[in-house]
Amino acid sequence: MLTLDGAGGGGQILRTALSLATVTDTPVRIEEIRGSRPDPGLKPQHLTAVDLVAELCDAEVDGAELGADSLTFRPGSARRPSLQAAVGTAGSLTLLFDTVLPIAATYDEPFELTATGGTNVKWAPTIEYQQLVKRPLLADWGVDATIEVSETGFYPAGGGEAILRTTPGSLSPIELETRGALETVEIYSKASEDLADREVADRQASHAKAELESADFPAVVQRVEYVPTKSTGSSLLLRGVYEQSMVGVDALGERGRTSEAVAEAAVQEFTAFHATDGAVDVFMADQLLPFLALAGGRVRIPTVSAHVESNLDVISDFGSDLHLDRQVDGTAVLKASPLSGIE
Repeated sequence: MLTLDGAGGGGQILRTALSLATVTDTPVRIEEIRGSRPDPGLKPQHLTAVDLVAELCDAEVDGAELGADSLTFRPGSARRPSLQAAVGTAGSLTLLFDTVLPIAATYDEPFELTATGGTNVKWAPTIEYQQLVKRPLLADWGVDATIEVSETGFYPAGGGEAILRTTPGSLSPIELETRGALETVEIYSKASEDLADREVADRQASHAKAELESADFPAVVQRVEYVPTKSTGSSLLLRGVYEQSMVGVDALGERGRTSEAVAEAAVQEFTAFHATDGAVDVFMADQLLPFLALAGGRVRIPTVSAHVESNLDVISDFGSDLHLDRQVDGTAVLKASPLSGIE
């Protein structure tokens, strides 16, 4: 059994471990789960991920309960084609999609997951980021997936719902060392219906466009929408479309933060990324690691975040020869060959 130290990172260590354990049929014990966090142990959304993957593959699990700091996961051979999961309140459902997608990408039959919870919440990719950045980027390397949003869920009530569907494909090495020239920055702005009178989504979009154009970036407003939700909220996604890649930057509205401030924060983050030679954004760098372990390849990332470092440790423990070559310009190139036994 493989023993992993979960103290050095957050829930991403758990999610990556569950994904790779299932794909490689490796029993794992994870200790000191989220040990470095102020509130260590399993929280509801982490426990939901464990229960979901256990149901997916008919795993044997010991120690999976709220607050637990360790658990044992023995994957089974089952691969269920359709599942449902409820995170509760505004726990992120997109993190559930992150957990199961590397597994579903190796399926030889269609897969569907319906999840409820938060779609646009802090500390997690928004559902638009997954739909419009991650999904199309992975499609170039053989991951055939779609994401359908039924309801948007903001903090604190959540209540969002989305469906992840995959069809069988053939993973190929991910080659993203260069991004090419910037073609455009697309703007996607969303707010709850109760913010329509204040034109929150419109203001986020128009101010982001003005800020981008003042920085000499080509920009276009692709979508502005007001949606029914259980909690008031707003979100903004900037999708940078480059010749050979795409990146995403999102920002959330919150009480006391103006629409203009939301837009400015997103534009500042995009500007900072564009100043690097990274081929993907810092969040995608972390999310691509399980797929690099499965398919191999080379990806230039803008910086080595703590999430990337902790994820690298987990993947190395599974036997990957994934390497990190730091560059003089501050970027780094991730290089990997497929894990043994992965077709």
